Amino acid sequence: VNFVVCQLFALLAAIWFRTYLHSSKTSSFIRHIVATLLGLYLALFCFGWYALHFLVQSGISYCIMIIIGVESMHNPMMIITQKITSLAYEIHDGMFRKDEELTPSQRVLAVRRMPSLLEYVSYNCNFMGILAGPLCSYKDYITFIEGRSYHMTQSGENGKEEVQYERTEPSPNEAVVQKLLVCGLSLLVHLTISNMLPVEYNIDERFQATASWPTKITYLYMSLLAARPKYYFAWTLADAINNAAGFGFRGYDRNGAAHWDLISNLRIQQIEMSTSFKMFLDNWNIQTALWLKRVCYERASISPTIQTFFLSAIWHGVYPGYYLTFLTGVLMTLAARAMRNNFRHYFLKTPQLKLFYDIITWAVTQIAISYTVVPFVLLSIKPSFTFYSSWYYCLHVCSILVLWLLPVKKTQKGKNIHENHQLSQSRKVDERENSLGEDSFPTTNSICNQNQAKASRPPSSRQ
Repeated sequence: VNFVVCQLFALLAAIWFRTYLHSSKTSSFIRHIVATLLGLYLALFCFGWYALHFLVQSGISYCIMIIIGVESMHNPMMIITQKITSLAYEIHDGMFRKDEELTPSQRVLAVRRMPSLLEYVSYNCNFMGILAGPLCSYKDYITFIEGRSYHMTQSGENGKEEVQYERTEPSPNEAVVQKLLVCGLSLLVHLTISNMLPVEYNIDERFQATASWPTKITYLYMSLLAARPKYYFAWTLADAINNAAGFGFRGYDRNGAAHWDLISNLRIQQIEMSTSFKMFLDNWNIQTALWLKRVCYERASISPTIQTFFLSAIWHGVYPGYYLTFLTGVLMTLAARAMRNNFRHYFLKTPQLKLFYDIITWAVTQIAISYTVVPFVLLSIKPSFTFYSSWYYCLHVCSILVLWLLPVKKTQKGKNIHENHQLSQSRKVDERENSLGEDSFPTTNSICNQNQAKASRPPSSRQ
């Protein structure tokens, strides 16, 4: 209740912030101060004097959360951990590494001057994201506070940004209303259907003894499907709060429509229609996926996939279920990649074959995701193993056999779909199917998508 009340208060504060403390009406200093004080007030309201741990967390490390065991503050500390580590790497890239050593995305995100204390605290503790995020890059946040969100910028040869033109400032009202409607529907589903399909029923002794395999598979999928709306509610509400404050504008599409999804954390349609493990992960908890990619996957020299999943487990907390889920996720990801690389191209010859492939891979993906995340929901080790043993560890065994029998192509770490211009036919089809996938998601003030924005900005801004 405290969380919902504080988020609704934050929504109203965001509207007030955009209306009366707009960057055109007041200084960035005042905006930093107000955003920080409101954020600390919300933390104090939700968690009492435990909110002081926010400041402790900002000064030392995530280990404090595990040591003090403040489980009620788990999510805010997770978000601050993301922000601290992201900013640390961005400062390291901008001030202690040469430009030629950086990837294009690292070069764009690099912070080339040390933030002031106020900027640092404001970035970590602002009222828009202190309770539920989402994570944003430091440069995006500072750009918003300083009122430069509607300036089209280009990264020059020396890595510095040069303003090219100013875009028309759009209204976020339509996007906010749409997201609040999604929040309302998600909350309604969570309060009704979710309670009717508990995940724990998958390990009920009577259910395991009497249910047929089709029934077990169907219930597994339906129970995990019903568990997702609470995440849809929390993340979409957090996104709406940021949009209401004027933060989150990505750019215009070719029809001149404004997109407010710069820091969106999920895409529900792509999640529910995912035809691959990667497609699901790319559209679920997007900002965390980008964080893991930037701070771990792109920087790991050995086994980046395994290291990334392990970091994700540590970041989530100490429950054994988290580790079982992410260890299983490693197997599923590698096996799905091997299957895709070895067989998918055979099904791209005709539309009928492609449709058949999509239906089969959708069903397999949804079952595999549900199977993988059951321990994440159950948390404890005994019920998690009870579930897997009731399924005879079948998907674990299948994944191991796939990796053993099929040739696995090594992927180049740090290369994304837009950085590699020699795309295979399969990847080109992927782009059309999932044009809003992770790698096409802009990460800092539309700089990464400057060419697209030039072509797609509305006539009123083409001056």
